[in-house]
Amino acid sequence: MNKIDIIARRILGWKLNRWDRWYDHEKGVFIHESEFQPEENLEHAMIIVEKLKQFGFTFTKKSNTEVCFDHICASGNTLSQAITNAAFEIADNRSIDPGWL
Repeated sequence: MNKIDIIARRILGWKLNRWDRWYDHEKGVFIHESEFQPEENLEHAMIIVEKLKQFGFTFTKKSNTEVCFDHICASGNTLSQAITNAAFEIADNRSIDPGWL
């Protein structure tokens, strides 16, 4: 799984429907991988922020290239990359076998 796939599945709860799209069971829609690019699109990155807020994380924007979710901070070339990188740090829990997720 790549970074975006891990975030989509583990944070947003989307299920892999095909190799190139996910299914959002909350909204009942399919999302093609080209329609969800949080590293490039701030609107998409903010979907991740809102979901993590629902889980109880506090979002802090330190600059246009650095953010934190509680004590987990990350940076990127853009704000959307920083958000995606921080979310990946939260979602990439290697103590859980990916086959179970």
